[in-house]
Amino acid sequence: MNSRTQDSRQHGGGRRTDRPGPTAPTAPTAPTAPTAPTPTTPTGPLDTAPLTAAPLKAAPAEPGVWRRMRMWGVAHAVDDLYQGLVPAVVPYFVLERGYGYVAAGGLTLAATLGSSVPQPFVGLAVDRRRLGWLAAAGVALAGLGLGLSGLVPSYPAVWLLVLLSGLGVAMFHPAAGKAAREAAGESTAAMGVFAAGGSVGFFLAPVLATPALVAWGVGSTVLFVPPALLMAYVLFRDRHRQRALAAARAGVPVGTDRWGPFLLLTAVEVVRSVVFFGVSTFVTLYWLRDLHASQALGGVALTCFLGGGVAGTLGGGRIADRIGLVRTVRLGTALAVPALLGLRLMPGQYQPLLFAVLAGAALNLPFAVLVKLGQDYLPTRPGTAAGVTLGLAVSVGGLIAPVLGLLAVSHGPRGVLLVLCAVPLLGVGLASFLAEPERAGAGPR
Repeated sequence: MNSRTQDSRQHGGGRRTDRPGPTAPTAPTAPTAPTAPTPTTPTGPLDTAPLTAAPLKAAPAEPGVWRRMRMWGVAHAVDDLYQGLVPAVVPYFVLERGYGYVAAGGLTLAATLGSSVPQPFVGLAVDRRRLGWLAAAGVALAGLGLGLSGLVPSYPAVWLLVLLSGLGVAMFHPAAGKAAREAAGESTAAMGVFAAGGSVGFFLAPVLATPALVAWGVGSTVLFVPPALLMAYVLFRDRHRQRALAAARAGVPVGTDRWGPFLLLTAVEVVRSVVFFGVSTFVTLYWLRDLHASQALGGVALTCFLGGGVAGTLGGGRIADRIGLVRTVRLGTALAVPALLGLRLMPGQYQPLLFAVLAGAALNLPFAVLVKLGQDYLPTRPGTAAGVTLGLAVSVGGLIAPVLGLLAVSHGPRGVLLVLCAVPLLGVGLASFLAEPERAGAGPR
């Protein structure tokens, strides 16, 4: 009886030993219990490989996360719709108001300055203070500024409203980028939904604006105010959930900021932005002047390029969750070269359309990844990182457009596209020096 009692203490997991006889026959089966936890114990040598490889793959996002990311994706689409409306509206200001090319360029400059320069500073404010209302206020200001610009008569008033619209965009991106990252966690695919929203907004802007502008002129810009106000209302009501998510993450170790890799990543994003804006600016002109296609087919070419960009943004997040962030950046940057060469060298008017889709997809494959990777490099400053990767670095591409315009004057759109084929090689070289970010408590990825 004493030996059975000792067995039950060793193998019975703390089972009482003063029970009467019926408990004794169960003792022989007890030794199987200690073997059950063995496969899940993380200290065994067989678990070393999974622990090493695990940082390359992010955990899948939960269903509730996807609902919130869809909200942020729609908000990003509405916000960037107003960025995309600027180049769509400016030609109609020229036609109706008699603005010259310098004045037209001034409106584009106002939108670019308003949306790009303030974003890093707004990001610093977002990182230091909990500004849950800022994303809602930003999208409202972006819509009101652009929407009212077609109603005021004087050029200085139009310029100021376009500038305020750009400032609204600058207010939205850092705050929304930080909140979206808090909702997405470590899922790059979930961040891809947020990033793709911006691409969708750019894509829809000319599609929605052109029929209204043709029918009612620049005064039709007021039709685009309601989406901004509605989205602002939704975001403002959701600010309490944003605070709860932020509080839940407050106690999580975030690691150390790494400015060197972040600046290198910013350079990669600048290269991507220059090529993307360059192609989107001149691809229609290439079809019209060099391929001698119709205006409709030129519009289809731009649609293919922007549509490929949306698909690339969504696909890049899912690829990064499988092969890693840095590898995805390198993959997309490298694939852009053959896609652009096919776009430029493929003969005919219809065959290059396939390469327009592929070029847009390849160039945007790293987009969402660069946004998340920037926040991983600056874990204590997610707002600042979003302000740079979503704002300042992206806007540089628009600022380089006049330089490409000078090249087009002497060599035409085909000359511009040929030069742009080589630019991603610089991004390939820069991306080769990127390193996987460090996770708090996990060391380098």
